Amino acid sequence: MGEKEPSGDEIRATISGDVSGQVAVGKGIIQTQVTAEARPEVTEEDLAALRQMLAELKEKVAAEAPPEKKEAALERVQELEEAVTAEKPDLTTMEYVKQWFVKNLPGLAGAVTGVVVNPIVGKLVEAAGDALAAEFRRRFGGG
Repeated sequence: MGEKEPSGDEIRATISGDVSGQVAVGKGIIQTQVTAEARPEVTEEDLAALRQMLAELKEKVAAEAPPEKKEAALERVQELEEAVTAEKPDLTTMEYVKQWFVKNLPGLAGAVTGVVVNPIVGKLVEAAGDALAAEFRRRFGGG
């Protein structure tokens, strides 16, 4: 008994050998091309605005932190600056610095949080990749 010829409702495909790539077998197949969204571009103006924001935070902390916590607070601001401007922003350090201010200098915590959740920092994080951006949203909120 030989193979019967496929009827109008049957579709068969045989793929063998050393092959790779895509194949679509079926009726009414719709192909779509999925492309990743372009990463946001971080401009020199963005970086200048971020540096200005960090300088203002440093000034505010220097002016408002009590003497016994000023040095530690300025060290945390320096850590924050390094974390947000790294090639791959360091979310753990950003979270730690934010929590340090919440615990030790709650009056300045809002200013620190303002830097962490600033749209420019968000662009830097998104530019570093989808996984980091998702983790940033999980830790710090935002859409």
